[in-house]
Amino acid sequence: MGNMRIPRSVGTHDGSFHADEVTACALLILFGLVDEGKIIRTRNPEKLAECEYVCDVGGVYSVEQKRFDHHQVSYEGPWSSAGMILDYLKEQRLIDLEEYHFLNHTLIHGVDEQDNGRFFSKEGFCSFSDIIKIYNPEEGRNATDADFFFALKFTIDLLKRLRNKFRYDRMCRDVVRSAMEKDDFCLFFDRPLAWQENFFFLGGERHPAAFVCFPACDQWILRGIPPTLDRRMEVRVPFPENWAGLLGKDLEDVCGIPGAIFCHKGLFLSVWDSKEHCQRALQLVLENRGLV
Repeated sequence: MGNMRIPRSVGTHDGSFHADEVTACALLILFGLVDEGKIIRTRNPEKLAECEYVCDVGGVYSVEQKRFDHHQVSYEGPWSSAGMILDYLKEQRLIDLEEYHFLNHTLIHGVDEQDNGRFFSKEGFCSFSDIIKIYNPEEGRNATDADFFFALKFTIDLLKRLRNKFRYDRMCRDVVRSAMEKDDFCLFFDRPLAWQENFFFLGGERHPAAFVCFPACDQWILRGIPPTLDRRMEVRVPFPENWAGLLGKDLEDVCGIPGAIFCHKGLFLSVWDSKEHCQRALQLVLENRGLV
């Protein structure tokens, strides 16, 4: 690497922008490798040569040189510049393998697929790449740096929120693991948490639990557990059919339990005014199904 490069700078092409270079720049900023004020948008080779990092322009993919373009014929991999930078962060050990897979699965892979023409949005669906495209001006006007930085700010915020979700989910996993160790028909939690994905990540398909019980907004939720994550709108054990869609006193009259608030018409979720009444509802359902 030459001595004339501007430290903590990144070059990318000017003109219309796409989700891949916006995301690549956002990742470099978020992980402390470049400064937002040192983003240089140009196709001038001499100016690009002065940048410490270059993304989505220049015709070179070289981790050693910190060049991350995917448009050249010599590159035959699956990534756009976003996927290249995410892999770079992994190789630099700035993220562990689990966070790499999380970010790739939730955002980056989709950016790569759409940028490389392997995925096309359908009418009625708006992908992240579609959203970033909207930040460009209408046809016939060149995208300005201001347009780019509006999109960049949005992307940085999204990535921050995704990383916060990842850390929160990982914390929840330990709580879910402890509840699963009791090997009971119901998982009890003393606060709302991300239980579903973690339950199945920890082998929930083979676990006997059929319900989960937790507080939410001064109420208590009794929720049926699906058989698998892919079939999340189904349940292993449904509530009684005559509970479907009932509210308040109508539900109380049918089930005989005070404090009933609501039962979803899909028979997978019910809401109660207290933990005690939620537990009574659970006991009633288990008895009706011959599980206790």
